[in-house]
Amino acid sequence: MKKFGFLITLSLMLLVACKNDTATESAEAVPATPEANVATPTASPLNNNEPAVPAGPITTLKFDETEFDFGMVMEGEKVVHEYKFTNTGDEPLIISNAKGSCGCTVPDWPREPIAPGESNVIKVQFDSKNKGKVGGGLQSKRVTITANTDPVNSYLTIKGKVDKEAATDTES
Repeated sequence: MKKFGFLITLSLMLLVACKNDTATESAEAVPATPEANVATPTASPLNNNEPAVPAGPITTLKFDETEFDFGMVMEGEKVVHEYKFTNTGDEPLIISNAKGSCGCTVPDWPREPIAPGESNVIKVQFDSKNKGKVGGGLQSKRVTITANTDPVNSYLTIKGKVDKEAATDTES
């Protein structure tokens, strides 16, 4: 039985080691272009499930707020909040991805480039279904914004408490 477990462990180690070698071989390098006004996505050589990171000119991004506390809501309610931001750099801002920390947190972001000095919003919806606790359960979710900024990722937080009605006894 010990030999069988050892063989399975060894097989898994070899399988994982082989996957890492092929992932780095298939990654393509994107040559730098002299075009200063266009950011082009590049594939991540580390993880094919990760969003493309824009390459090219870097700009800066400033949010009016990065954290929103929605207070107390009842389980099942949906909370929507808009995070206003401004491109404070000298190049167009390109947001390539926005992803919530779980399926209950869904961001909606502008897909078109944001010109220097212009503002826009990222709308985040939090669905409190199955998140409640009697007396209020604390919830804190994070949205990761990937853009042509340094650092590449910016973070937004939506948090609050989700209350749940106490179960009633239906027996007579």
